[in-house]
Amino acid sequence: MRSLWNEALATRPAPPAWVVAVTLAAALATVGSRRLWRLSRQVITIAHEGGHAVVALAVGRRLTGIRLHSDTSGLTVSSGRPRGAGMVATLAAGYVSPSLLGLGASWLVASRRITAVLVCGLVLLAAMSVLIRNVFGILSLAVCVTATVGALWSGLSTLQALLAWTLTWFLLLGGPRAIWELRRSRRRRGPTSDADQLAALTHVPAAAWIGVFALVAAGALGIGARWLVLTVR
Repeated sequence: MRSLWNEALATRPAPPAWVVAVTLAAALATVGSRRLWRLSRQVITIAHEGGHAVVALAVGRRLTGIRLHSDTSGLTVSSGRPRGAGMVATLAAGYVSPSLLGLGASWLVASRRITAVLVCGLVLLAAMSVLIRNVFGILSLAVCVTATVGALWSGLSTLQALLAWTLTWFLLLGGPRAIWELRRSRRRRGPTSDADQLAALTHVPAAAWIGVFALVAAGALGIGARWLVLTVR
């Protein structure tokens, strides 16, 4: 374990331009394709629900469990005060978490700590697995863990770089798409989204909350993309 952390903290040479181009193209194709997006969106859901869970714990709420569903929806259940800043922060964390995780990953990548991206992801997935309460959720996390462990176990720096870069681009690009889908689906699903629940708690319109989510995602994409492009040698 110590050697893995030492490897995670080690820096790697700057990647060639083709790594940036290929991983960006792969992420764009995945986010832009309806079929590929439906298959890969579960990663965004995992980040979304993980964000709810982390903030819920940070504000002193008690986590009951997390469910991930085959339609790429999810549910994080926590107990505590039904109103107040803690509940608002918990609800607000979901849609911005993929973009913020992408921003953090882009900082690590820009710092040339490629392995750290995968190790941090593995730690977060392992912590989240304790809270999963349905079979599909367990299977979804198992797929992500297997891919990450396989790349780390292989010791192949190129494979690790491709996975870390693709994941980083995907989080940065997938976060905004999920917010765009939220905006489109609100009328069809009714007042049950995070934005609608925030509106009920704060008396700030749901559309304004979606605008806040979008601003955070756009900022993370802009900053993260700049960091990533500047790493090219």
